[in-house]
Amino acid sequence: MNDGGQVGPFGALWRGGLMGIAEAVPGVSGGTIAFITGIYLRLVTAISRFGPRSLRLVGTPSEFAKHHDLAFLVTLAAGMGFGLVLFARLMRYLLAYYQPLVWAFFFGVIAMSVVVIGKERVMRSLVVWAPVGLLLGLVLVSLPAQSEGATLWQLFFGSAVAVCAWILPAVSGSYVLLALGMYEQVIGAVAGLEWSVLLVVGGGCALGLLLFSKFLAWLMGRHYEPVLSLLTGFMLGSLLKLWPWQIPADSVWSAAMTPHGYAAATGEASHLAGAVASVTFGAITLWLLHRFAAD
Repeated sequence: MNDGGQVGPFGALWRGGLMGIAEAVPGVSGGTIAFITGIYLRLVTAISRFGPRSLRLVGTPSEFAKHHDLAFLVTLAAGMGFGLVLFARLMRYLLAYYQPLVWAFFFGVIAMSVVVIGKERVMRSLVVWAPVGLLLGLVLVSLPAQSEGATLWQLFFGSAVAVCAWILPAVSGSYVLLALGMYEQVIGAVAGLEWSVLLVVGGGCALGLLLFSKFLAWLMGRHYEPVLSLLTGFMLGSLLKLWPWQIPADSVWSAAMTPHGYAAATGEASHLAGAVASVTFGAITLWLLHRFAAD
């Protein structure tokens, strides 16, 4: 993986768009897209530079922009915002009428991410830390989703926690919102451009990024292979949440069904052939994205 140093404005824009689309889906991480497309270290480093020194550089805009890699961050954020707003409404429609196909596509994306990231790890580190990540991933996706209808304060702190998941190349910020019972409220605010909610969510995200990015940059600078090996296992565990045939239930273990069981329980088609094709398409898409970004 490169450090994203050669990525120009257009490259940052389309990568940001893909990250925004990914974060519209509970179970898919924008951080994974950043990692696969080769900008992850640059992103974490740029965000972690915000702090006391930022205040001293405010009077010199050019130095401020250079120190924080501001052109890269602004372009990436613009792409993310566009991708998220554009895809939020489409995602609600697809999950309402073609749920197995949507989950199947992203199942393929994350499964191939595990392969791509895992094969680049040092084997000794992978053997030790990937099982720990797998266990943690299964614990996270097993958390029951809470009821909807959070207050603005809950949205603020929930967003601060979720954005920590967003920046990790394995964990979905959307899934954290789902577990906290805030996903529908936030995705509805994005789709409907409810600015009062979006400003609160944005403030929480800014706080979470400022606090967590410094710790993550420090951790990856000193324990890079163990962290990435842990997150590889984490992604593998998160695949349970993306099983194509699910019904509403108290836990993901009881929600996951066989294709036949899903059709019988919902009265809908299982879309088995389409789901297999979607898994394949998702895996190929991620592989091509990785190859294209590496060139």
